[in-house]
Amino acid sequence: MNTDRGGRGAEGRRGSIHTWRALAIGLALAPLTAYRSPLAAQTSLTIYNDGRVLVRRTVPVEVPRGASSQWVMLGQLDPATLFSLDTTVAITGSSYDPASDYAGALRRAVGQKLVFRSGKDTVTATVLSVAPEAYKLPDGSVTFSAPGQPLFPASLVSIDPVINLSLQSQQARKDLRLGYFSGGAQWQASYQVVLGPQAQARVSGEAVITSGGFRAEDAEVQLLAGSVSQAAQAMDGVRPMMAAARSANEMEAKVSEQKVGEFHLYSLPGRTSILPGRVTTVALFDPATARYERDYVVRGQIPYWGGLYQSGDEQDVPVEVSYVLQRPRKTDFGDRPIPGGVVRLFQPDSSGRLQLVGESAIDHTPAGEELRLYAGSAFDLTAKRVQMTFTTRRDSLPGGGWQTSAIADYRVTLKNAGDSGVTINVEERRGGEWSVLSSSVPAQKISSTLTRFRVAVPARGSATLKYRVKVSW
Repeated sequence: MNTDRGGRGAEGRRGSIHTWRALAIGLALAPLTAYRSPLAAQTSLTIYNDGRVLVRRTVPVEVPRGASSQWVMLGQLDPATLFSLDTTVAITGSSYDPASDYAGALRRAVGQKLVFRSGKDTVTATVLSVAPEAYKLPDGSVTFSAPGQPLFPASLVSIDPVINLSLQSQQARKDLRLGYFSGGAQWQASYQVVLGPQAQARVSGEAVITSGGFRAEDAEVQLLAGSVSQAAQAMDGVRPMMAAARSANEMEAKVSEQKVGEFHLYSLPGRTSILPGRVTTVALFDPATARYERDYVVRGQIPYWGGLYQSGDEQDVPVEVSYVLQRPRKTDFGDRPIPGGVVRLFQPDSSGRLQLVGESAIDHTPAGEELRLYAGSAFDLTAKRVQMTFTTRRDSLPGGGWQTSAIADYRVTLKNAGDSGVTINVEERRGGEWSVLSSSVPAQKISSTLTRFRVAVPARGSATLKYRVKVSW
């Protein structure tokens, strides 16, 4: 571990670095248990879907009674979110020094002389500013570009972030309990649904934790499901990052769930290590069973807003397939909230091998609500739609202006190449003033904007739906 912490001044610092070298020696002599990793033991985390990580840490630091200044290494964090978890200790100020890059090291060098390598030669120049870069050469001239490749002394290079805390404590303490937000890790739920016979499905779910640049070892981990509001601006150093490498760690113990505010919190069993580039998974619940229904839907083509216009060409339209998982109350699967994520649908083939038959994203779903899972378009079911007639009428309104109305007849031809009869829902959605004047199959008015026709299509056969609509705008 590099414990040389010298040269950690604010931007524009002038003067000696002896104080920083003394700090480096002090850190080198400090107990290694306090600094063995950016997030060591006695850490608990809450990971949010959006990439934020709430960190709660107990740092072994000697805190005297009264005012003091303490240097601690907490890893990457948003210093504006730092707060004390102990009511007897107040943070009265802080100075955060993130890990170095070129710009950070250059900022620390403002007011100092640096050696620059240019080819085989070296030149010494004083760093005057960073934005824009300005350097004073030995002859007194000033250049706005580096006179070569800078050679930074170790005292100006920071390997790990460090923060200086100004504290006011009511009593002497042997540790410091802190809370703050970091980034670089996020989670989402992943579900597998195996569609079985007699409309029974087996459902399993797991939490998938992805770490980009975040690291925490041997920590208590909780996952919060829900959309928690977030200010628009975030610290550049703690923006969420996705992992490039992927691996998995399966856990056998159970996850506990509770409601906190308007959200649901899942606590992972034991302690977990979150490492950069690693994906960790843990089961959210024991596998459950649920009844399911399979729906076939043909979407209407009446515009939701605006005018209705003439279109005489017959069009192929897809027959969408979706599965609805029933989740009644007083059942194991129905009484639990379902965090948002991705659901993958599987069905066994004739040899019993599971095949993927659909993949659908779902939102956070409260207990008792059914899950509707879109699975793609049917292969053996086809649909064709054509507008048969079209007329318009324009009427003046009592207060002035005009209203246009259109009446159109549609024909939808449905074909089934499969061995079993099915029912296909033909749906029309329209906002504003509209109505179905007549239809060959009863029209079910689901809402003011949705009308549904349930059309039975026999095996290896076809069925035709005809209906007339009136639309005004």
